Amino acid sequence: MAARNTARKRAFQILFEGDQRGADVLTVLADWVRLSRADTRQPPVSEYTMQLVEGYAEHAKRIDELISQYSVGWTLDRMPVVDRNILRLGAYELIWVDETPDAVVLDEMVQLAKEFSTDESPSFVNGLLGRLKELKPSLRRDEV
Repeated sequence: MAARNTARKRAFQILFEGDQRGADVLTVLADWVRLSRADTRQPPVSEYTMQLVEGYAEHAKRIDELISQYSVGWTLDRMPVVDRNILRLGAYELIWVDETPDAVVLDEMVQLAKEFSTDESPSFVNGLLGRLKELKPSLRRDEV
């Protein structure tokens, strides 16, 4: 599963870059794919990375609504950029990617928070994604 771990990390980096640049994540993804094909030193962008970024882009508005609704005491724009994008990626994979076990999604996102964010971030990410996990059946019904 190291390939999936790497795919998630790259998807997070693409979401983060898009957020920082104020650019569409699909444009950033296309840039990453083009660079990886043009420069052999650039790692390839995996199919799963593309699936995660494209899936997030498709559900971005709903994902941001959910994060805003369930993050107690934090508005989306006040969150650290790293945390915001880990939560976006985690919410997409948790709610819309059925083949990945929920526990794996939570663990992977907590690991990203440990690697890239503050000491408080892993528990924040775990708590918010854990809440979305509990609500997952109703969240999916709400979208139909």
